[in-house]
Amino acid sequence: MNKDYNFQTKAIHIGNKPNKESGSVSPPIHLTSTFEQEKVGSDKGFDYSRGGNPTRKRLEENLAVLENGDFGLAFSSGMAATTALFQTLESGDHIIIGRNVYGGTYRMSVKVMSKLGLNVEFVDTRSSELICSAIKKSTKLIFVETPTNPLLELCDIKKVAEICKENEIVLAVDNTFMSPYGQSPLSLGADVVMHSATKFIGGHSDLLAGALITSNPNIADKLYFVQKSVGAVPSPFDCWLMLRSTKTMALRVQKQSDNALKIAKRLELSSDFKSVIYPGLESHPQYELAKKQQVNPEGDSIFGSMVSLKCGSIKKRDKFIAKLRLFTLAESLGGVESLISVPYEMTHAAVPPVIKESMGLTNDLVRLSFGVECVEDLYHDILSAINE
Repeated sequence: MNKDYNFQTKAIHIGNKPNKESGSVSPPIHLTSTFEQEKVGSDKGFDYSRGGNPTRKRLEENLAVLENGDFGLAFSSGMAATTALFQTLESGDHIIIGRNVYGGTYRMSVKVMSKLGLNVEFVDTRSSELICSAIKKSTKLIFVETPTNPLLELCDIKKVAEICKENEIVLAVDNTFMSPYGQSPLSLGADVVMHSATKFIGGHSDLLAGALITSNPNIADKLYFVQKSVGAVPSPFDCWLMLRSTKTMALRVQKQSDNALKIAKRLELSSDFKSVIYPGLESHPQYELAKKQQVNPEGDSIFGSMVSLKCGSIKKRDKFIAKLRLFTLAESLGGVESLISVPYEMTHAAVPPVIKESMGLTNDLVRLSFGVECVEDLYHDILSAINE
């Protein structure tokens, strides 16, 4: 299909051609572990579903195109995808990771990969100077989140990509918080994009999945080898669910971001919270970068659907959470329903308290993931909960 089509058109049609045999508009799910071979050494493109499956292949084509990449690989979770990327490295290699990274990434890096000889260093990736000063001869990968989870700090992808190219280092960007619709790291110079596809790609809180996308054939070959060898792949049914979900990604993500922006602006004007953290607010220290870097396919700035609030105390935090009716307390984000979490004790529980505090992650902070509900209903839910 023509890659020059717009995002929404590609999301609906790439990997979703009607079935040739029956004509079904929704392609079938290939729920099979193995495939008939015509003779020894001759198959029809697939031999065993760990190595490849028609439904997964269609999803991987879809995700690659939506991220403006050439190669897409699907995994059983976001952490499986990140781990696969790290498994392409060698013992003794040095990795620079954003300091305000997802707690699961911190846990995997420190407690799993470090045992295998990888040298991990956490750096404030808001600063290109700090990144440059951390680079060693053994640095092979820089892994950043932007915006970060949950403090919504940004990394200048284009600038860091230039640094990486000068030093022959792979730049990987966790694009989970923005989705392929809200930010295009490969277009800004990154080598690899990672997603917890559980979030905005899946979009309905009903599956676990991860994805890696690249346009570098050498990186792709290494990733395909790990994907097949380690086998952390999603089921055909989950791949089919994601293909269903990417069809509405543009509608969902735009609405979620619109909801977040409207409510963040209102909350900032009130005195109900100690602070409101959102890249779409002019008070955010990296607002100008967010406007430039976080752009939807129509060319408009988009700031995402994640808002973090500092309540001022644990008591006020817990009272606020208990009074909410439309926000569910849960460890996830990106679904059509609105969620709230306490990162200090939930998503970042594995991070030592001293490190959390050094990065500004306090126990009074709550993270809101806005869904697609009516914005007025969400706003009044927050207002009534904080003022009851």
